Amino acid sequence: MTIKHDGLDVSWLGYATVRIESPDGFVVYFDPGRYGVLDDYYARDGDLILVTHNHHYDSDAIEQVADADATVVAFEGVDAATIDRDVVPVEELPYETVRVGEADHLTVGEVDVWSLPAFNDPDGPHLRDGDVVHPQGFGCGYHISIADRTVFWPGDSDVLEGHKHLEVSLFLANIGGSVVMDRHEAADLAETLDPDLVLPIHYDTIPLLETDPDAFVVDVANRGIPVVLDDPDQV
Repeated sequence: MTIKHDGLDVSWLGYATVRIESPDGFVVYFDPGRYGVLDDYYARDGDLILVTHNHHYDSDAIEQVADADATVVAFEGVDAATIDRDVVPVEELPYETVRVGEADHLTVGEVDVWSLPAFNDPDGPHLRDGDVVHPQGFGCGYHISIADRTVFWPGDSDVLEGHKHLEVSLFLANIGGSVVMDRHEAADLAETLDPDLVLPIHYDTIPLLETDPDAFVVDVANRGIPVVLDDPDQV
């Protein structure tokens, strides 16, 4: 379904895929695709596509959502040669492509985009069999300004100190846990950020990301922060 937020139309389409449309019709997609979340979805209306890291890079999905004149912004570490799936290299996509590092800024159309570090602390709780799944330099998050609103998608990351100092209107909370921040940590971050709205995403798509979204909503709401669930099965 579509959530209305201060003039923005916001839809979580599953996994890490979020579509945002401004009042002027400018469309942004975060991390489109994988795990069948965009099966039979061929909007091809995206003006700006943002990709955080290898795990969320799906070239077929980008072609399903991108307008012919789209700009694709991808983290510099996204590398088709190191992805164990059949994907087209970023620079071979039929769109304007831009690479960003961990702390870059650019403007695409009416949107300002800032990239941010995204990683797991090697001494933290979000490891797999003792290994860091998202080491520093593997991916990024995004903080964007669109239609005088700010949207924050931390990507696949622990909560980092820099996150706490952002001005955020809409917080796309990564609550899957295991190899990313969990719902408790995301709720604590939401309390610190004090956004106008929190929308949890990136959960329950695969067993690794199973969590309790209703408990997250109760937790955040009890802190006095507006929060809403979206159903990716209701496009």
